[in-house]
Amino acid sequence: MNSQHVAPAGAKAQPVRALLFDLDGTLLDTAQDMTLALQRALADHRLPAPTVAQVRTMIGRGAPILVARAAAALKLPLDEQSQAQVLEAFFFHYGDIQERNETAAQPYAGVMEGLQRLHALGLPMAIVTNKQQRFAQTLLHMRGMAGWFRLVVGGDTCEKRKPDPMPLLFAASQLGHRPENTVMVGDSVNDVTAARAAGMRAACLPYGYNEGQDPRSLPAEFHINSITDLPALLGLDGHGIQQPA
Repeated sequence: MNSQHVAPAGAKAQPVRALLFDLDGTLLDTAQDMTLALQRALADHRLPAPTVAQVRTMIGRGAPILVARAAAALKLPLDEQSQAQVLEAFFFHYGDIQERNETAAQPYAGVMEGLQRLHALGLPMAIVTNKQQRFAQTLLHMRGMAGWFRLVVGGDTCEKRKPDPMPLLFAASQLGHRPENTVMVGDSVNDVTAARAAGMRAACLPYGYNEGQDPRSLPAEFHINSITDLPALLGLDGHGIQQPA
């Protein structure tokens, strides 16, 4: 599929002045780390654990939902209190994996080159993820990506997480730009839904963790194959970012 821009009927193009990025499934493939943390958390409670392939279909909307989906898929006898205990163990093991430098998370093809190009163009960028902020920041530092982002908004930064628009609106405000001049880049319906509710445009990638819904079928304004497609598609290639007066 070629990268494409689908403009809403009658819409007047607004200049792009800021970009927001999802993290898991958009910039980094983190499924192995999340699987390992979940496997260790469930092992603590002597429970069976899902495979990496299964976890890939469960990722989205944050760790609490991941634990709940794993419990439902594996038919685990977990009440609300037990799920909370597994979640606490998951956070412990995920942090331990990072502290021990056991992380297998890697950027997808084109991510490093694309972000470097966008940063060189002077575009303000932020991460908006449902992962806890501390884990997201650590990953960005570990993979040499932290310097490209002015802000990291995690699933615990605001009162609500994606697909609610709150974290997107908070990020745009912190970057000093209006929603209509901001584009959200993600891989799932959560990102597109949040962007639309925030009055932003969405750019969707065809890979990642999409909860079983083909990203190419989502009502995003931009469909891209790689982060490297963004500068040209957004009309930024070869041009610096003109800041508002």
